Amino acid sequence: MDQKSVIIDDKIFEIFPDFRRGIVIVEDMNNRLESPEVKTLLDEAIGMRMGGDNWLEHEFVKAWDETYRKFNVNPNKYPPSIKSLIKRVQKGGKIPFINSVVALFNYVSIKYLIPCGGDDIDTIKGNLRLGFASGSETFVPLGGKEQEHPVEGEVIYFDDATLNVMCRRWNWRNGDFSKIMEGSKRVVINIDGIGPVPDDTILKARDEIASLLEEYCDAHVNVAFLKEGEGQISIS
Repeated sequence: MDQKSVIIDDKIFEIFPDFRRGIVIVEDMNNRLESPEVKTLLDEAIGMRMGGDNWLEHEFVKAWDETYRKFNVNPNKYPPSIKSLIKRVQKGGKIPFINSVVALFNYVSIKYLIPCGGDDIDTIKGNLRLGFASGSETFVPLGGKEQEHPVEGEVIYFDDATLNVMCRRWNWRNGDFSKIMEGSKRVVINIDGIGPVPDDTILKARDEIASLLEEYCDAHVNVAFLKEGEGQISIS
């Protein structure tokens, strides 16, 4: 088995020194297409965010708007994932239950107001790298077929062996090739925080999704925490 790592390029930390990433490495799991227990968790989180405060104005969510502007992306035209998710919830929209792992991503994102997502390790040839695009990388959006290229200077998460992009504009849109499906066994999950998000919030979200994956997906997990000066972890 080829050695793989999650790597955050030093240049990311030069420009975004307050960025941190919680990591959950899943070595084996049973990703169920249906789980009443997981659906209940997701519905409860949605209910918590539907009324009352305008969660789009929360400092955790606004921090991503500021981050996007720093790499010249309009967060209204290309909203960060947490902004899109909360906007959908506050409009009363339902979040589809794709599978247990995806539902748990959404649950954690909504509960903690931070981006959470993941990729199937077995679809990736090289390292899982967060860095700035050269423009030569390729991207096929989730559920799509048309190939496109990121803009030079855009923050992307990509396979550094094939240059296939797992996520464009940091966390704006996922790629199709590394999506987590029913048969996925080995995955890496990212829980991202930036700006005012405390380390403790990222760690709580990370540990909660790790525990839920063990409980509802029979997963074998390890956890890590990446930050400035510690931007790399081996995953296989």
